[in-house]
Amino acid sequence: FNIMAINLKKGQTIDLRKNDKGENIYDLSKVTIGLGWDVRQKQSGFLNKLFGSKEEEYDLDAIALLLDSNGKVANLGRTVQAQNGQQISLYEGDVIFFNSKNHPSGNIWLTGDNRTGAGDGDDEQIIVKLDQLDQIYQKILFIVTIYQGRQNNQNFSMVENAFIRAIDAKGKEIAKYSLSGDASMNGMCSMVFSELYRHNGEWKFRALGDLHSTDSFIDILRNYTYQ
Repeated sequence: FNIMAINLKKGQTIDLRKNDKGENIYDLSKVTIGLGWDVRQKQSGFLNKLFGSKEEEYDLDAIALLLDSNGKVANLGRTVQAQNGQQISLYEGDVIFFNSKNHPSGNIWLTGDNRTGAGDGDDEQIIVKLDQLDQIYQKILFIVTIYQGRQNNQNFSMVENAFIRAIDAKGKEIAKYSLSGDASMNGMCSMVFSELYRHNGEWKFRALGDLHSTDSFIDILRNYTYQ
């Protein structure tokens, strides 16, 4: 029989392990959190064609924060120097992002950094081995930001077909949370999309959709640090 994925609404929570009969229906040895989006196409008028106006590219980034029982990021990693001489902070800590894609435990990682949203399906994926994640991690927060969104006058109201979904180890879609450009997204460049959290020994998935005007996830991270 085919299990339909749940289309979540903001604030809705589902138990990842059990169906209505209390049966385990998903393989949570590995869960993929997929993010996808399309950029709204501008109207192609005569002047645009004449001057070769090109559709701007939007670079949306997926970030995961691993939180302890206090709802904080315990390990902010370290600062290292990249090959180009750039200083990278938060390296190999409990923040998964474009400059630190792999958690030191090997149990959560970002697959890549898609800079345009081109192509069908997931544009970026964060993969978690839920059954191997240390007990010190009680919650994983998933954030998406528009890189340099404020500088480029880009915001979520200009993005179409944005979604986050959870897929089990066998490729079965568990839940999907879709966002279409509504008025409340105008001027907003970051979103706390969803969270995975432990409750009575089981993992749950909650759609959040909390919008922020900042285009830097660091501003959101500050709410989840001990410092």
